[in-house]
Amino acid sequence: MTSSGYQRFFAELKRRRVFRVMAVYGIVGFVLLQIVDLAVPALLLPEWTYRLVALILLLGFPVAVVLAWAFEMTPEGVQRTAEAAPGELTEILAAPASKRWPAGVLALVGVTALLAGAWYVGRQSAPASGADPVAGPERASIAVLPFADMSPDKDQEYFSDGISEELLNLLAKIPELRVASRISAFSFKDQNMEIPEIARRLNVAHILEGSVRKAGNEVRVTAQLIEARSDTHIWSESWNRTLDDIFAIQDEIAADVVAQLKVTLLGEEPTVEQTYPEAYALFLQARYLGRLGTAEGHEQSVALYQQALAIDPEYATAWAELANIYAYQAGASLLPFDEGYRLAREAANRALAIDPENAVAYSRLALIAMYYDGDLAAAARHLERALELDPTNPDIIADAAFMARNLGRLDEAISLQEYVVARDPVGPNRHSRLGLFYSWAGRLDEAIASLRTALSLSPGRLGLQYFIGVALLLKGEPEAALATIQQESSEPWRMIGLPMAYHALGQAAESDAALAELIEKHEQGWAFNIAYVMAFRGETDSAFEWLDKAVEYKDPGLAEIPVENLFANIHDDPRWLPFLESIGKSPEQLAANEFEVRLPQ
Repeated sequence: MTSSGYQRFFAELKRRRVFRVMAVYGIVGFVLLQIVDLAVPALLLPEWTYRLVALILLLGFPVAVVLAWAFEMTPEGVQRTAEAAPGELTEILAAPASKRWPAGVLALVGVTALLAGAWYVGRQSAPASGADPVAGPERASIAVLPFADMSPDKDQEYFSDGISEELLNLLAKIPELRVASRISAFSFKDQNMEIPEIARRLNVAHILEGSVRKAGNEVRVTAQLIEARSDTHIWSESWNRTLDDIFAIQDEIAADVVAQLKVTLLGEEPTVEQTYPEAYALFLQARYLGRLGTAEGHEQSVALYQQALAIDPEYATAWAELANIYAYQAGASLLPFDEGYRLAREAANRALAIDPENAVAYSRLALIAMYYDGDLAAAARHLERALELDPTNPDIIADAAFMARNLGRLDEAISLQEYVVARDPVGPNRHSRLGLFYSWAGRLDEAIASLRTALSLSPGRLGLQYFIGVALLLKGEPEAALATIQQESSEPWRMIGLPMAYHALGQAAESDAALAELIEKHEQGWAFNIAYVMAFRGETDSAFEWLDKAVEYKDPGLAEIPVENLFANIHDDPRWLPFLESIGKSPEQLAANEFEVRLPQ
């Protein structure tokens, strides 16, 4: 092809807008690859997802170029590209270089971006020769998988899970040993997945697994430590003991793991809290039932904790966990509000009277101060003490994120919660809380992504469809919001969302009917939420009336009012700031609270 022929060919490419398609395709492909890079670990997708997407994009590129050459968009639809009119190519070639070059440069940028993105994800998904298949974990890192229940009747799951968690907590006390959180490690329960893959997803170098067989007072515990890289057992042991020896078994397992990993301790080796074996068995069952998230489970949990404490009234950990159940029951209207928080406070204080360094008990007192007392200064003191005692506990750091949010410091809350998510990447509650923080901060796309990640990790989790729907409402997508809220399995959350979605769609009658039903069924337990529904609908006077009711009912939702953006319609009302001042939550009052979190390095 002559020089003139090359020029006419490139002029034809420009006329047919092939350069534009190349640029757009390359840049969009690069962005998509970055999204895949973030989504694969968050959604627990297989590693080959990287390569599949990159391959599809690379194979699709020449197809897109050919289609751009052959077809064009017209007012009548897609049609074959017409031949150039006489003189049209000459006119393009006669244009100044400043008008001819940008299209080619953009096309080159797009192709370069696509190739760079494909190269990057290829490196991400394929370890270098001789590299560790676990994605760069520290050697002194471990995950404790839930031990299998090998009991004859398969009715000791609470016990085998409890032993696993106690071992996890014991190992987590070792400063030099990074231990995957319970939520992350237990998410692989009953999944038929190879050990190296589990370790890769949890970013740990070792796995501790085992089994428990309990029959009457006889216990057989088997534990084995596995090196993930080679998928080989580096230590295993079995114990046949009575239930009276269960604490000694846990101490032995922890000590052997430390020895095998050759971890140098800063202090003494940790030991498990001792109690009566019968009380310990009841404690494990109570904790198991309390985490089911049902009203019946919480009621049974309380009864079992009380039985354990009747055997051992000095069992501090049981008192701290009982405080948590009481506080949850009060917040969910399963106990009278005042009574539930009174019992929670008494239980947490009892735990601290027995063990003044019980970090979880301090964290429970912080939540009581935030949501019942409205005393943010006291909450800050309790949380700072909890973090001083247990600075790496993700649950306490997550509580500190709530504290920052309640102070209106959303940037700090997001930073703390992102820290928790990074260390517990498969915990649905971690992603859901981060999604809420993003939503309150107006980062709606990130909010929806985090909430959907939580939903993928825990389908049917209460409230998630509602919160996704609210984010869609705030984005101005009411149709999608309504469809999402209608899928919410929690009746109260669904009923809160429907009046707002119908209102945004201009369906006044449906909005009024949904709101009337919400008030009839949930006036006292959800007054704060009804207030922001009124505000969203533009009913300012009613919104303030319901805020007054929320104060009267001591609605814990008032803790969120500094950041709740569904009140945006009434922020300019002259009554807004005086109301915030009346409950101690004006910007000036919140700024006066001193609260600082130093994250562990």
